[in-house]
Amino acid sequence: AFATDAVLHYGQGKWYPGEPLPRWALTCAWRKDKQPVWRHPELLDQPDSSSEYNVHHAQLLIRHIQKHLNLLDERYVIPGMEDNLYYLWKEGTLPANVDALDSKLKDPLERARLRRVFEQGLQKVIGYALPIAWDYRQESWVSNPWNFRRGNMYLIPGDSPMGYRLPLVSLRWEKAEDRQQIHPRDPFDERQLQPEIRDRLRLTQSGITMPLPEAPMAADDPSLFEQDDEAGGHALIRTALCVEPRSGHLHIFLPPLTELEHYLDLVNAIEAAAVETGYGVIMEGYEPPKDPRLERLQITPDPGVIEVNIQPSSSWRDLVQLNQTLYEEARQSRLGTEKFMLDGRHSGTGGGNHVTIGAADPADSPILRRPHLLRSLLTYWQHHPALSYLFSGLFIGPTSQAPRVDEARDDSLYELGIAFSEMPPGETPAPWLVDRILRHLLVDLTGNTHRSEFCIDKLYSPDSPSGRLGLVEFRGFEMPPHAQMSALQMLLLRALIARFWDSPYDRPPVSWGTELHDRFMLPHFVARDLADVVNDLNRAGYAFENPWFDPFLEFRFPRYGTINVDDLELELRFAIEPWNVLGEEVTAQGTARFVDSSVERLQTRIKGITPGRHAVTCNGRPLPLHNTGTHGEYVAGVRFKAWQPPSGLHPTIGSHAPLVFDIVDTWNRTSLGGCTYHVAHPGGRHYETFPVNANEAEARRLARFHDHGHTGGTINLSEERINADFPYTLDLRTDPGGSR
Repeated sequence: AFATDAVLHYGQGKWYPGEPLPRWALTCAWRKDKQPVWRHPELLDQPDSSSEYNVHHAQLLIRHIQKHLNLLDERYVIPGMEDNLYYLWKEGTLPANVDALDSKLKDPLERARLRRVFEQGLQKVIGYALPIAWDYRQESWVSNPWNFRRGNMYLIPGDSPMGYRLPLVSLRWEKAEDRQQIHPRDPFDERQLQPEIRDRLRLTQSGITMPLPEAPMAADDPSLFEQDDEAGGHALIRTALCVEPRSGHLHIFLPPLTELEHYLDLVNAIEAAAVETGYGVIMEGYEPPKDPRLERLQITPDPGVIEVNIQPSSSWRDLVQLNQTLYEEARQSRLGTEKFMLDGRHSGTGGGNHVTIGAADPADSPILRRPHLLRSLLTYWQHHPALSYLFSGLFIGPTSQAPRVDEARDDSLYELGIAFSEMPPGETPAPWLVDRILRHLLVDLTGNTHRSEFCIDKLYSPDSPSGRLGLVEFRGFEMPPHAQMSALQMLLLRALIARFWDSPYDRPPVSWGTELHDRFMLPHFVARDLADVVNDLNRAGYAFENPWFDPFLEFRFPRYGTINVDDLELELRFAIEPWNVLGEEVTAQGTARFVDSSVERLQTRIKGITPGRHAVTCNGRPLPLHNTGTHGEYVAGVRFKAWQPPSGLHPTIGSHAPLVFDIVDTWNRTSLGGCTYHVAHPGGRHYETFPVNANEAEARRLARFHDHGHTGGTINLSEERINADFPYTLDLRTDPGGSR
């Protein structure tokens, strides 16, 4: 949908603790100048195809690759085998009454590995390796044979591709300063607009061929394994291209490369060899080098979601088209951008809709050129909590994936104000300045720079060139259910960047205190704060309308139910509740820290009441009603414990469900009417499956709200002390008198 003449790469993603293997990562790469990277898509094999390639096909293919790289010594190609001594030792450690093919080992991966190795044989060639590296002096590929003490190249035991299991520590010893070094290219280096490579494929198709490599030297010639520094020799090459037949497919392991020109040249040689042999190949190993001239789309799994990293967009039109295409392709792949919980609650997938801003060339990054832009965005987000909480997921707060800058430490705003005073106005010639000033402030409680609402770990990191890309990532956005909602998020961000580009927002930070997790957890005040943002943009000349954000408000704060009693209207809505990460506990898999999601919050809004006469109670306790600015309209929050998990804060406090709300006439001491809210099915039914669609989810939600069930008889309201820390919320976990 996005690229033509692209190359597909099957790599390895992140490896998280407790997982037996790294996660897969699929990459599609193509050139920005529309020149082809791979011309024959039919030669890009698929893992689920019915290919039947073996080691003989792998040997012929790597010989042709060797020929196109002009490496004409056949001894450069080294066969790899499984380490027979290791597996013989492993077989010897098995119990005497079991067979190696049915080893009864507890580890299923080790059990399958032993079975596979013994079924294929210990002396069988697994694949072939071709040591290669780029010679900057000769502007060509170079290679050298590998010599091992045991003669053959025995791979490190494991399940990973052959390229990850090369016994590099068994190669000839060299001093650290003499070894082959791989230095990533500085992203600020100037690059040609179009990479220049040799088109071997065109020569092959025109009938110009080269002979396969021969053996010009004796196998025991010592000069093959010696380095002559005075004669301009090379250090021993320790990176290799590997061809391995696996499950009937030819997998080509690409070595680490730092230059796009070298990568394209190597891929061109592989394609030319594939055309000559007619073999389909699967590219794996190291990903293409990071380069602004190469676009890429990457797909990898994350807990509960599929993570898709899309290519940058340089215009609004491209961004909208890319966004719509992504949503449509996901739908046709039977992937959803929303989900329903067991109780019918409509929510996002939990995956982030993270937005990255920067430039194709890091030197042109607006954040590096004008540090005040990042300061303006940080300050504006801090002034308007609705920007943090309306577009986020369910998990917010200091220990979430994207905490606000004022949620982590109490003194963060004070230190942030000092940092802002050190930022120069206008453009600056020092690109590292903004990173150095803010790097230790935009972190979470543990100091992780990646877990922050404004992530700058790829802005101008001093660690490596891969961190000096001039990028800022907004991590506070969750994936919305519709493409137009996602586009509106991008439009809002673009408008704020355009506004602050020439008009810096240099106001001092606001110390919200506990009000941040009190007032701004309620949908009414989030909507009012967002309306201030819209009015602010309109005054600056950017035409936004409040109704555009109504889908976000309805999706983030769904309505539980509404009752009408005489001229009064009472509405219940979902409200936000920050979740706490608990202390360490020992589990079967090791040490873990659970998230306490047992506490929930909702908002009550009542219209038409007479001040001094009417009150609203929850489970008999009056709510701290606050006027909304409209006569007779009041809102309040209710915080309650929805369920009682084995691990959680305050384990002695039980569930407060169901919640019974009453509209009380204090003059007559009676309940005019009320409603009941259940956190689970009121009949005690436990759902075992998730809702299949929105209709079933709505039915489950409606079953938990009853427009009846108010308290009968005479009502004498108890005195409820207003919580000074959370004046907008009634916390049912506390005593009415405030002692707890």
